[in-house]
Amino acid sequence: MQTPLFTALMQHAKRKSLSFHVPGHKNGKVFMRQAEQIYKEVLSLDVTELTGLDDLHHPTDVIAESQQLTADLYGVKNSYFLVNGSTVGNMAMILACCNEGDEVLVQRNSHKSIINAVQLAGASPIFLTPKIDANYHVPSYVDMATIEHAIDCYPNAKALILSNPNYYGLTVNLNKVIQLAHEHHIPVLVDEAHGAHFIAGKGFPASAINEGADVIVHSAHKTLPAMTMGSFLHYNSNLVDKEKLEFYLSVLQSSSPSYPIMASLDLARAYLEDVIGNNGTNKILNTIKLIKEQIEKIDGIEIVQSADPLIYTDPLKLTVRSTTGLSGYELQEWFECQNIYIELADLFNALLVLPFDHKRVNLEHLNKKTPSTSISFTTNKRLQLQYKQHNGMNRLEKPYSYLKTCEKECIRLEDAIGHISAESIIPYPPGIPFIIIGETITKDVIEQLKEMLEIDINIQGDENIRKGNITIYRIEGERC
Repeated sequence: MQTPLFTALMQHAKRKSLSFHVPGHKNGKVFMRQAEQIYKEVLSLDVTELTGLDDLHHPTDVIAESQQLTADLYGVKNSYFLVNGSTVGNMAMILACCNEGDEVLVQRNSHKSIINAVQLAGASPIFLTPKIDANYHVPSYVDMATIEHAIDCYPNAKALILSNPNYYGLTVNLNKVIQLAHEHHIPVLVDEAHGAHFIAGKGFPASAINEGADVIVHSAHKTLPAMTMGSFLHYNSNLVDKEKLEFYLSVLQSSSPSYPIMASLDLARAYLEDVIGNNGTNKILNTIKLIKEQIEKIDGIEIVQSADPLIYTDPLKLTVRSTTGLSGYELQEWFECQNIYIELADLFNALLVLPFDHKRVNLEHLNKKTPSTSISFTTNKRLQLQYKQHNGMNRLEKPYSYLKTCEKECIRLEDAIGHISAESIIPYPPGIPFIIIGETITKDVIEQLKEMLEIDINIQGDENIRKGNITIYRIEGERC
């Protein structure tokens, strides 16, 4: 199996050359003693743009070869290594398509990096309301009727930005949506962060690549064996300017990219290629089946499944729920007490990300029974809090270009109703904004936000939120 970049780094490390270049640890020779043994091998690969090791920002050698092997595997025109995570890929693809004032169609339950990129571009977002899955109680996908209506209303939109799958692995076929957008010369940009493994074939959902999307971003580190922040961006378009995309990748990515992260992307691609080439998918699916059977034996836990006939669920995403009244957070705590750390919890669910591997995972040490509900958190309380929904489409009342001129003020939550939020309120994980900068704050939003704070959901944002305050835009003489 070819691994051009990793192989070149290993050959360089074997030379044991004397380092008079950055980074300052000098191939691991200058380091804190108590950490030397842990970091030593990795630091020997943590180098810079030396002769024979190529340059991410102008690849002509081993990085170019590694990226080409990735493009060949995924069946796209070009693939790019990302060392700043999928965040930088999402930002680059949006900035490559959108300018200030441009209308852009955006799935509302998108990651914060997409919302941030639209704001940076100064584009005018039209948010598309996703369906709420009845069993998961989380936003899933935007249905075809909503997208058709959006394109009818905004035929000159510069892009359609979708997130598929969602964090819980719920995915839908995008073929008809992409065909419709392309008929109107609208490029489709897909945050497929959690689907880097989808091309493994039968048993996994179809990738947006195979359905004709223009630009697709994969977080290789989420499900493939790559280091954290290692991601791919795939370009396969006749509608998106490739030079502009590469320009923004160069601007946004670090000028000192991590060679260990890039090498891990080279290896992750080889790993996936090996799985596909040696019929390893069935072995992985069988292992997943065994893990689920072990979980199902636990009294007080059920596996959550969508009843939506259009939804395909990624086998690597296992969502479980308590049948005894525990919240997802309490179920997460129960797992952690037994030294098992899961991906995330919400009010209803606990999410486990299973390994893309065929080796058996033994969960026999797990207690076979979960506790009953706690007094502090009841099912009735959980049923009160639902993800807020807009009707069909929601265009911001004021464009971002206008909001740049507005003054800001921090006020009590109760006094913010009717004002426009000057900050995004983001429960994390999964990093999907509950309130977006520029959205009008409603009574329902404030009530739900207070409930989130009451049950101590982790929220990224201004610490003033914890004090019962929120920052809003204000112009003298009117509500901004």
